[in-house]
Amino acid sequence: MLKVNKIFMVLCVLMAFSTNTMMQCQSKEQAYFSPGKLWQDNTGTHINAHGGGTLYYNGRYYWFGEHKSDTTSSALVGVMCYSSSDLYNWKKEGVAFSVEENRNSDITKGCIMERPKVVYNKKTGKFVLWFHLELKGQGYVAARVGVAVSDQITGPYKFLRSYRPNPGIYPANMTDKQKKLTLNARDYDKWWTPKWYKAVSDGLFVKRDLNSGQMSRDMTIFVDDDGKAYHIYSSEENLTLQIAELTDDYLGHTGKYIRIFPGGHNEAPAVFKKDGVYWMITSGCTGWDPNEARMFSAPSIWGPWKQHPNPCVGNDAKLTFYSQSTFIQKVEGKKDAYIFMADIWRPEHPIDARYVWLPIQFGKDGIPVLQWMDSWNLDFFSLK
Repeated sequence: MLKVNKIFMVLCVLMAFSTNTMMQCQSKEQAYFSPGKLWQDNTGTHINAHGGGTLYYNGRYYWFGEHKSDTTSSALVGVMCYSSSDLYNWKKEGVAFSVEENRNSDITKGCIMERPKVVYNKKTGKFVLWFHLELKGQGYVAARVGVAVSDQITGPYKFLRSYRPNPGIYPANMTDKQKKLTLNARDYDKWWTPKWYKAVSDGLFVKRDLNSGQMSRDMTIFVDDDGKAYHIYSSEENLTLQIAELTDDYLGHTGKYIRIFPGGHNEAPAVFKKDGVYWMITSGCTGWDPNEARMFSAPSIWGPWKQHPNPCVGNDAKLTFYSQSTFIQKVEGKKDAYIFMADIWRPEHPIDARYVWLPIQFGKDGIPVLQWMDSWNLDFFSLK
């Protein structure tokens, strides 16, 4: 009996030590960013919020992103939410928006749910979630945008609907001559020719999708200083970016939209505004493989937009440091402080995708620059 009690006491000590060690690991805080490395939340688990974006609200940042699984990028859970007061250490808030078991639902388990972005509407007091949606079993054919709403920032978000934006409406910057052209996609089965590029520029796919609404894939939501919100997305078979105005409640589209850089093959838009200039960083379209970032600017959200050289400099700049843009977050309380957020995709093991957060630097001409850093913290902005 004595021997058994001694064994029991030893086991208790070991369990207490193990529990204490685990708690220390879970509560260990950091004060720096390590791009490309495992990034643990408060439970000691790699953050699972891919292709996402952040929202600053009531003194905390909230990070929303795709929940990835071990073997698939299809949505088996939904959109995750994490919160932080310092951008380094993140508390797992849980699933903010869940897929549904109903097989007839647009967001049934196994659909594709990407690029979730949450914005707060000051007029309605609601939090609105927008995301790219592909219907289960249809690959990337549906090309829809989905919208959900919640009274609480951490959710749960209620799914409202999915659709293609602006059916029956031509872009505001499409000329009357272009609108009158007769263009049929079946007449252009050979892509990438000068004739095809001209047709794309003139609205070949806009006309094809006019009745059903415009295709919407990789996307972001940008809220301007005046409270107006805009949906920016890859459209027209990922060949053209479109910028569409949202209604005042952020729950739909007003019907006003433009197309920019037709045939440019841009996706993964990330937008910010500095000193009255709108900046957008995108990627090319190479699937899960990294490519060279693109950058654009405009004096108004409606343009005219012009292209700049790749903002990345240094080693691996032509591969955007093996990552793809997803969002740009302004650091509250610091002047001209913006963080470029990107993902390093790992399609063979989606849950292990990594995050690249880098400070946006500005050259003498005010042009944004991205340079790799193995480690950095927010003091970087104070040293400039």
